[in-house]
Amino acid sequence: MKTKEKKTEKNFDTVKTFREIKDKISNDLFGKSTEQILEYLKQNSLKLTTEK
Repeated sequence: MKTKEKKTEKNFDTVKTFREIKDKISNDLFGKSTEQILEYLKQNSLKLTTEK
């Protein structure tokens, strides 16, 4: 018995989205000290998880 393959369009590309988030964080933190990185994470951790 053959199964029908469904072709659906992606509305959300997880890999692309997380790569963009990772690149943004990497650019924001480049060249910063440990203290600056910790402060950045305190200020932006909630923002980064809810950003669209």
